[in-house]
Amino acid sequence: MKKTLITLLGIVLCGAAVAVEKPAGATMEQYVDALMRRMTLEEKIGQLNLPSAGDITTGQAKSSDIAEKIRRGEVGGLFNIKGVEKIRDVQRIAVEESRLGIPLIFGMDVIHGYETTFPIPLGLTATWDMEAVERAARISAVEASAAGICWTFSPMVDIARDPRWGRASEGIGEDPFLGSAVARSFVYGYQGRDPMHFATDEIMGCVKHYALYGAAEAGRDYNTTDMSRQRMYNEYFPPYKAAVEAGVGSVMASFNEVDGIPATANRWLMTTVLREQWGFEGFVVTDYTGIYEMIAHGLGDLKEVSARAVEAGVDMDMVSEGYLGTLQQSLEEGRIPLSDIDRACRLVLEAKFKLGLFDDPYRYCDPQRAATQIYTPAHRAEARRIAGESFVLLKNEGDVLPLRREGTIAVVGPLAASRANMPGTWSVATDLTKPLTLVEGLQQVAGEGVKILYAKGSNVIRDEEQERYATMFGRDIPRDGRTDKQLLDEALAAAAEADVVVAALGEASEMSGESSSRSQIGIPDVQQELLKALVATGKPVVLVLFTGRPLTLEWEAEHVPAMLNVWFGGTQAAEAIGDVLFGDVNPSGKLPVTFPRSVGQIPLFYNHKNTGRPLLGDKFEKFRSNYLDVPNTPLYPFGYGLSYTTFDYGDVRLSASEMTADGSIEATVRLTNSGRRDGVEVVQLYIRDRVGSSTRPVQELKGFQRVALKAGESRDVSFTIDVSLLKYYDFDLRYVAEPGEFDVMIGGASDAVKQASFTLK
Repeated sequence: MKKTLITLLGIVLCGAAVAVEKPAGATMEQYVDALMRRMTLEEKIGQLNLPSAGDITTGQAKSSDIAEKIRRGEVGGLFNIKGVEKIRDVQRIAVEESRLGIPLIFGMDVIHGYETTFPIPLGLTATWDMEAVERAARISAVEASAAGICWTFSPMVDIARDPRWGRASEGIGEDPFLGSAVARSFVYGYQGRDPMHFATDEIMGCVKHYALYGAAEAGRDYNTTDMSRQRMYNEYFPPYKAAVEAGVGSVMASFNEVDGIPATANRWLMTTVLREQWGFEGFVVTDYTGIYEMIAHGLGDLKEVSARAVEAGVDMDMVSEGYLGTLQQSLEEGRIPLSDIDRACRLVLEAKFKLGLFDDPYRYCDPQRAATQIYTPAHRAEARRIAGESFVLLKNEGDVLPLRREGTIAVVGPLAASRANMPGTWSVATDLTKPLTLVEGLQQVAGEGVKILYAKGSNVIRDEEQERYATMFGRDIPRDGRTDKQLLDEALAAAAEADVVVAALGEASEMSGESSSRSQIGIPDVQQELLKALVATGKPVVLVLFTGRPLTLEWEAEHVPAMLNVWFGGTQAAEAIGDVLFGDVNPSGKLPVTFPRSVGQIPLFYNHKNTGRPLLGDKFEKFRSNYLDVPNTPLYPFGYGLSYTTFDYGDVRLSASEMTADGSIEATVRLTNSGRRDGVEVVQLYIRDRVGSSTRPVQELKGFQRVALKAGESRDVSFTIDVSLLKYYDFDLRYVAEPGEFDVMIGGASDAVKQASFTLK
């Protein structure tokens, strides 16, 4: 049977400029084997080449610079083309005008939505709602696939503990357990549960940036990373591994080095860990110009770094064209074996097989889907609901919130009337003219009974050049030509007429994201001056904080009555902010990152290890591990977030005081909504291994549940603890659970827990 299928396939492939057909019943292995036997070396290398097409105009693909390379079989895929007509034009060249008719794979940075944009990934993580994360990714896949895209460069699951690093906005926070859950949800949302067969409304994920990119020294993008392997395995690797276990189809190499070798040339990382230890069966792609950039790292010329990348286990070259230009020569010189090229080519072809492109190269080019499944009312309603879950109430002194639907509200700040700023960074397919401004959203939600005044109050940043970099990529916030005093006077006049002031301040969307590291992470000074003046009026002030990272907010935390962190909430952010401010939605978001008091505390994260001289209280002690000038505690801890109601926790009850390696223990708390509003609480389970062969963190997140309670309602919330939650990688990188005493902590934030203990026998 196998011989018959291969013979039939060989006959089909002999015709020139005819799309490759897949005989019924052919397995992936049979099909790819037969296809590769027909391919020349140049065509195999061509499958490894991923150039950026730019925005090819419909009808002009035939004459584009990339077209001739496609005809010669020198392109395996393209990215950054939007729209089914353009993609069909280019795919037709590959299928009908190249020798073997191998279809292209089309990718795009669908990071937190397509045209319907959801909160930035850090905001999605703040929901602690894995069903919501999966739904967001599912809608993203439906819309992207309807527009011709079959591959997304997401999820980004880099653990980030230095908020100076701008790409924290794209990620999953500081914790490996929460990050792993988010990674799985993204993969399932994009791909479904069957990684071998993709429906036409599913797209292939690409987990990134493998590995350790979020640990760049000094929080400076693209910078060196250096850490012990024990820390890698315990704290930074788990989200990547979780994505692999969920079946993610591709992996993107990171820019940084690992153990002195750039990830793009690191065989231990790409082959030993990823493929041999974790069993990854998909393909690895570089990041943008990742191979070429290894020249600057000091690893050699383009030919040498290309050879090192392919022998490390990197399969596809994004933009550098090092593979296309040098691999044949390296093969002829004996620098690399043919088996490396064959392996990489096979994996790329297998991805196209799984996506169904050999069955129908145009299966993602349905104009009817493009017209009916993008930016739909149902998708926007879901984006609004999820955005409302992502917001974190940091402070609400005197119950300033929720706002009443009466009187006059002054909405002040440079981010209050910006439409393009709302979706946030890496929203490349978003129509930036469609989101409502905050002013418009609040008026829509408030209704006619509320009068809303608007004043800009200040520019985003005092320095015009810096502001230009903060509002690039179409996220324009027009700079006001008036003086700082004139802008401030207008804002104070609006505040004088109002009953309450909503201050829309923080970062512009491009102040976080790629290449947006900041040495100081407070609200920019000109905005701080505005906020201080508004507070000085004596009017109640609500700070609506836009940010893609933790900010230093000591003055704000002390002086501003109410603060709602809204991250960047997507295309429906304005309406969702209105829902929360007016109490239609009770905030339930929890921080997936620690907010420091000052930059000097960084890195600061909850699951740290003790020193031999830990600080025992909150105040400074000589000869203890602490600072002279600031408290050691964070401003807002991991897991923190308030509600318009209150929740009380009972004591932790354990079903047993001892556990064996093949047993389990139930940990239970009584949760009560002790306030006057219905609400949702994220109940968090932390565990501490008190004695180990290696030092262990003071606490580690090991479970969480979103629990909805009506006002006055109580409920038991239980977690099952088994040995899988107690394991870690020891000094020899053995995955072990060591006998001894463990603390169990349950509460509403990492620093607000009830505790009990048990012993593992």
